Amino acid sequence: MTEPGGRPSTPWRVLAWLAAHAPRRMQAQDFARLAGYLLSAIAILGFAGLAAEVLEGETLAFDRAVLLALRDAGDPSEPIGPRWFEEVARDITGLGSHVILIGLTLAVTGYLVLVRKRAAALLVLASIGGGTALSAGLKVLFQRPRPDLVPHAVEVYTASFPSGHAMLSAVTYLTLGAIIAQVEARWRTRGYVLFLAITTTLLVGASRVYLGVHWPTDVLAGWCLGAAWALLCWLVALTLQRRGQVETPDSES
Repeated sequence: MTEPGGRPSTPWRVLAWLAAHAPRRMQAQDFARLAGYLLSAIAILGFAGLAAEVLEGETLAFDRAVLLALRDAGDPSEPIGPRWFEEVARDITGLGSHVILIGLTLAVTGYLVLVRKRAAALLVLASIGGGTALSAGLKVLFQRPRPDLVPHAVEVYTASFPSGHAMLSAVTYLTLGAIIAQVEARWRTRGYVLFLAITTTLLVGASRVYLGVHWPTDVLAGWCLGAAWALLCWLVALTLQRRGQVETPDSES
């Protein structure tokens, strides 16, 4: 990533400076923490920038262009692609519903309790509960109307910004993925869990735009804030592990 003139972008310059000036004995986990703080800050700034542009109406042209690009040019009520693909999108968007996310959270919490990682279980509940409350509060604050450019392919009842499905999918899947990875000793299992979490989050958000129930910037904002929340929860988990307040991968289960 570069800026005009070929210079590395600011985040990469910060990482390069940290790598050059960090103590030689700094552990890999310390670098991971620094990267986590930097990425969460970038995600929060991304959300703030999107929110400002949305409030000023600067994103409307982009939002309209993307929504119309996903619709049949001759009949905007029909999404592009075969009929079965629309049904697949509905199934995928269901993975971001409150029922599925609450059920998944309780299932993972129960698993952590069964393997005697009770502090991690409490952290899961607090992290996802806090993210859910934040999402609901922001919807009330912004009160952005849903898209009226194309018909909605599924029923919706709340305000549009930020996308609750996109944000809560990121909050839930990424937080669960990060915390499970943090208490899992095998790196292959960590990578697999995080891959599933990221992929599911992206698919759910994309399905909301395809089905016409969210502006693209709603979803982008939801991803940014949800990812930032998940990163911060992961950093909290790291800190609590160092203090011995949350179980480590080597804890007996």
